[in-house]
Amino acid sequence: MGRLHTPVMRDRILELLTPALTEPGAVVVDCTLGMGGHALALLEACPRAHLIGIDRDPQALDLAGRRLADHADRITLVQAVYDEIGAVLDEQRIDGVQAILMDLGLSSLQIDRPDRGFAYRVDAPLDMRMGEQALTAATVLNTYSAKELARILRTYGEERFADRIARRIVNARETEPFTTSARLVALLHDAIPAASRRTGGHPAKRTFQALRIEVNAELEVLARAVPAAVGALAVGGRIAVLAYHSLEDRPVKRVLAAGSVSQAPRDLPVVPESMQPELRLLTRGAEVPGAEEIDSNPRAASAKLRAAERIREVAA
Repeated sequence: MGRLHTPVMRDRILELLTPALTEPGAVVVDCTLGMGGHALALLEACPRAHLIGIDRDPQALDLAGRRLADHADRITLVQAVYDEIGAVLDEQRIDGVQAILMDLGLSSLQIDRPDRGFAYRVDAPLDMRMGEQALTAATVLNTYSAKELARILRTYGEERFADRIARRIVNARETEPFTTSARLVALLHDAIPAASRRTGGHPAKRTFQALRIEVNAELEVLARAVPAAVGALAVGGRIAVLAYHSLEDRPVKRVLAAGSVSQAPRDLPVVPESMQPELRLLTRGAEVPGAEEIDSNPRAASAKLRAAERIREVAA
């Protein structure tokens, strides 16, 4: 199977989720299965639990299935986008689950396969699809207007030079459409002033992030997925979410924080049960990996982990 990735903050995630997975028949949903690193750790730590693994990428499901083969009787793998968690659980006739994990980072399968087009350090087709949808990065670059390109670069990549880059892309594609990453990387290097290239990482990093988010509708999916996942938890169930940049972390923080506070007016002398918090936060703010983990697994460097426990049922 080749070199396997190291699951980010594995031990802390086990510490947070395993208390909810001790009873026979407990269900844990890995919403972003990837190559199955976190899933394997959870199955080994929780021998009574059943795992439902969701991923939009059929290659990931195939590889994870082989990695988890020793636990085949305790896994159900489903090809779906993770905001479809409600439909997946309905299909499995499950009303509430005991644990949910979302790891929002790119999987090693996506990063390490040049043909997927996610990495800007190698020349590859401009694909960037996590699943099997029609839209690719090349389509975005070759068909979006300068205004649309600038918007996604600014919004999803937080790119200071979005307008300049967008204009150059539109001008360059009139000569030849964009098909591979090397030409785009060269354009980005020339478009970003030398002084700015010396700080903030690789000059292509922000543009590639923006294109990936646009191609996979990542933020729209996330905005639907976190409330759906919270709604899928049984009382006592726990959710843990790993985010890797502020655009991902903000909506996670917002949903978990909103669920952890009373909905009653401040001056209400007695808070009715229906207005009590439905969640208890398990992390104080966002937790980050330790220096030792970052040294051994540099991809963990930007990770932020938030977790919560459902403490009250909410009426449908």
